[in-house]
Amino acid sequence: MKVLIAATPLTGHVNPLLAIGRLLAARGDDVIVTTDPAFAANVVDSGLRFAPCDDHGSAGYLEPALPPGPARWTHEFERRFIEPMPFQAARLRELIAAEKPDVIVAGSMFLGVLPLLLSEERRPPIIVLNVSILFLDRPDGAPIGLGLPPAEGEADLARYAQLKLAMDSAFVDPVRAFADRRLAAMGLPALPASLTQSIATLPDAFLQPSVPEFEYDFGRLPETLRFVGLLPTGRSSAPVPDWWTARDRTKRVVLITQGTLANADFGQLVEPALTALAARDDLFVVATTGGRPVSAVGIPIPANAHIARFLPFGEILPEIDLLVTNGGYGSVCQALAAGVPLVAAGLSEDKAEVAARIGWSGAGINLATNAPSVPALNEAIQAVLSEPRYRHRAAALAEAFARRDAEREILAAIDAGAPTLSPRPELAACVSSSI
Repeated sequence: MKVLIAATPLTGHVNPLLAIGRLLAARGDDVIVTTDPAFAANVVDSGLRFAPCDDHGSAGYLEPALPPGPARWTHEFERRFIEPMPFQAARLRELIAAEKPDVIVAGSMFLGVLPLLLSEERRPPIIVLNVSILFLDRPDGAPIGLGLPPAEGEADLARYAQLKLAMDSAFVDPVRAFADRRLAAMGLPALPASLTQSIATLPDAFLQPSVPEFEYDFGRLPETLRFVGLLPTGRSSAPVPDWWTARDRTKRVVLITQGTLANADFGQLVEPALTALAARDDLFVVATTGGRPVSAVGIPIPANAHIARFLPFGEILPEIDLLVTNGGYGSVCQALAAGVPLVAAGLSEDKAEVAARIGWSGAGINLATNAPSVPALNEAIQAVLSEPRYRHRAAALAEAFARRDAEREILAAIDAGAPTLSPRPELAACVSSSI
């Protein structure tokens, strides 16, 4: 079988799709990956064929002038994901004509698949891998993006309804209108629902790399949705540092990360977390810069801490006692699959929603801020390390992940889609038009 993989050029988006590519290639499938040339080496190193799709710097755009909130999210969403949609769609059509793939597997924010899904032209089946929380419309009416837990009563429902009106006006409606204008310019119909709802419901299959136990109750789910568990990551290219293998194993280990995108300012989380733990001789503290130089950390490194640009999370997480994170979805799921409890502090991108699920699930503490204070971090870290309930909840989620065979689920979804080579217009009729 020939599979075309399309990835938004961000590390947290590319790596999950490369994991799927390696699964397919290992069983003998022909896999072509299209993404920005900046990730060409990653593709080739995974043993896969590379086809460039120049992103022109869109995906990494961060709005410099606005604080976290609807105005910033709207601008970033339009610039990062919607503006590239027409040329992504054109590139997919070129590759379909040249390569004749049996199936397309795309990341959820590679919006170039939407024009193909909305067109009446013949195409291969399109399977979308989500790289974030499940962003379906919620039955309690809570708007996406604010990190609101499930409503617990009439007061919450009323408050959420008001917040949703405001969020729709400031973010959901402008983003949908912007996408619709881009689609209209290509001679295509408007989206059948909000952009996030459309992304989740239009594809022939939508794969959620998590477990239902780490998601809210959305009521009846789309028939095309599959929870697949933790994606197999393969062996990391990051080496295990000598200081890791030589550490004092009587000490508990705290890992700190700001991920690979929202890490321009280590003063938000890495530095205050290092400061909060600096006097803890009973802990072995580890931090990662997500690819930035270690010298970008602007404080002296405490004696109990070590820092690396990248770390092999798959290998070290089973020995971690606590993850302090700004809420990157991939690393959070990895930690939970290893039974590691968390302290979360992040509001940018989808991180408020990820952090809210950490608090709601009971597997950690959500500080609900982009820039936690040293005392707040100290208190939260001590609570998670000392109160067994957090580790017990993380262990329960680890069991839920262990019950799912991600490799089997993913390959079965791709194989089920491959024989169908026609559009799925009936899906549009099934999508709720409520926003």
